Amino acid sequence: MRVSKPQISGPDMPHTPWHPITTAPFDRDLEVAVMEGSDVHTLVVSCRRSPQGWVNAATGKLIDVNPTHWREWRDAV
Repeated sequence: MRVSKPQISGPDMPHTPWHPITTAPFDRDLEVAVMEGSDVHTLVVSCRRSPQGWVNAATGKLIDVNPTHWREWRDAV
């Protein structure tokens, strides 16, 4: 089954592209999205992909999430 990319943007990140989670790089702060039906939810913390799974970039603790898409994390201003 093919999942389409979420088409969302915000005032601070207009038209910032999402990428399939299978292409997520390791050891880099990322914003990740989870799709539930037609709804897209983004995590409010930066995440990092690790060999063990996804971790909170600030704490290094594993988080229980199965994201479908990612994009570069942009620090809050």
